[in-house]
Amino acid sequence: MLTVADLTYRIAGRTLLEGASAQINAGWKVGLVGRNGAGKSTLLDLIRGERQADGGDIRLQKDVRIGFVAQEAPGGATTPLEAVLAADAERARLLAEAETTQDPHRIGEVQGRLQEIDAHAAPARAAAILHGLGFGAEDQRKPLSAFSGGWRMRVALAAALFAEPDLLLLDEPTNHLDLEAALWLETFLARYRRTVILVSHDRRFLDEVVDHILALADRTLAVYSGGYSAYLRQRGESLVRNRVLKARQDAERARLQAFIDRFRAKASKARQAQSRVKALEKLVPVSIASEEPAPVFDFPVPASLRPPLLMLEKVSVGYEPSKPVLQRLGLRLDPDDRIALLGANGNGKSTLAKLFGGRLAPMSGQAIRAPRLASGFFAQHQIEELMPESTPFDHLALLMPEAPAQAVRARLARFGFGEDKVFVRARDLSGGEKARLTLALATHEAPHLLILDEPTNHLDIEAREALAEALNEFPGAVVLISHDWHLVELVADRLWLVADGTVRPFEGALEDYRRMLLASKNEDAPAREGAGSRRRARRRAAAERRREFEPLRKRVREAEARVSALSKDLAAIETALGDPATYAADGRSVPELLRQQAELRTTLEIAERDWLAAAEALERAD
Repeated sequence: MLTVADLTYRIAGRTLLEGASAQINAGWKVGLVGRNGAGKSTLLDLIRGERQADGGDIRLQKDVRIGFVAQEAPGGATTPLEAVLAADAERARLLAEAETTQDPHRIGEVQGRLQEIDAHAAPARAAAILHGLGFGAEDQRKPLSAFSGGWRMRVALAAALFAEPDLLLLDEPTNHLDLEAALWLETFLARYRRTVILVSHDRRFLDEVVDHILALADRTLAVYSGGYSAYLRQRGESLVRNRVLKARQDAERARLQAFIDRFRAKASKARQAQSRVKALEKLVPVSIASEEPAPVFDFPVPASLRPPLLMLEKVSVGYEPSKPVLQRLGLRLDPDDRIALLGANGNGKSTLAKLFGGRLAPMSGQAIRAPRLASGFFAQHQIEELMPESTPFDHLALLMPEAPAQAVRARLARFGFGEDKVFVRARDLSGGEKARLTLALATHEAPHLLILDEPTNHLDIEAREALAEALNEFPGAVVLISHDWHLVELVADRLWLVADGTVRPFEGALEDYRRMLLASKNEDAPAREGAGSRRRARRRAAAERRREFEPLRKRVREAEARVSALSKDLAAIETALGDPATYAADGRSVPELLRQQAELRTTLEIAERDWLAAAEALERAD
């Protein structure tokens, strides 16, 4: 299907690819991964011919149709359904010809081809794709000019999926989607029959969709079988092997060089020395992949506040008088809450986030805030509002006018801005760096409540992991809106569903929500009211069962957390026992470490038994 051979590409004096090679077979679903700025989007452009390589070449099978999502969102009076149907150029051309041709023989050919490509079922297929991406029946017939840029990009994605190209190229396809649409897309791509190459920083999405990973690092390409988790395992094993080989080779190189240096001048040993020189020249250096420093997020610690941080009593909120987006809200936020907001785009998640952050006032009801409550708010649009000619130092100094320059730079350092980035203009920062700067600005007051609305769109996988770790260490409350399933799983311990004009706790785990979504997407419209009533009854029964099982699920989560904490403590002690410095001086700490190790092993064994028992109890009940 696709061969990349000895590819080299440079841009603005920087080499992104150098002698890179890879083979992609037909039918593979490939995840293209690499750090921000490595050149993933550039490689997609090279594959589809939008850029020309400086060396090497890219070979595709003959007559391969390539599909991709246009960067320009469609607009105008065209409806989403019309825009998607137009993506099948052959169908559109044949239908137009069928309206105009007078040749009976040609009419037969056209109708036969339309039958072959199942052209008459196309509107239903296009409508199903749009529905999966969040467009209701009425929305599909509105003009594109009525939609925001993000929704129009969904139409562009739907068009690419509908066209069913032989090679589908997708660059961060979930960035404009909510969790619900991302889950639908995951299922769609997993069933897609043709070849896919997609760039994504969502590790769960990669694990569920792809069967191969194409890794771009150190200007080269490497193909790994399996999803992202399998890639991490294989890459780790490869790094260990290469380090061992390199150590052995370095030792052999040193031995040969020592012999050469010692005996080169001796006539009796000259021949042996010369043979060692040739052996040394034949030693091909083992390449060790460079490991860039991990991204940094280090949120300032807020002062403690007594709970609750915020209480809503019969609150309605919205933007137009007498037209609330959400109403009848009775919610409470405490200092240790980790809450993820679920619900389709347009249901009011961002509206609720603005209410929590004090950016929207209630239309009715009462919002009771703790005295001195400080909120930090991150939204995607804030990245676009950075001052392009100002540096990270300039941005933060405006918010810290009384602070000395060193304090400003120290705060930026907590978000990974070293000496080389502090004074770089914002327009020259990468997307991930802009996101980190926006997070630094949002948290400069050490907020008690951190509200994050899609914080990961510009972050690579390593940065997302670092963000999750920082959020878990943050002692304040977190409210999270994200399509990144993995981040939600790592951070949130409570789920709130924003739907039907209100907000309520979702009784169940994230996987329960996924099953509910997939069931609703696959469900046909009810033919009779009786069928709809039966479905509603089944849903109520399922909700009741989830409520019954929640104590067991909580027990499993607590047991799992205890095992994780004990494992970390035990690992730290075993690391200390493996460190020669521990035994330096008189080694007085060693007996105490051994005692703690024995105690922790016993405690961990008990905790693991409790965890297993809780999991088995939940499995039996479920």
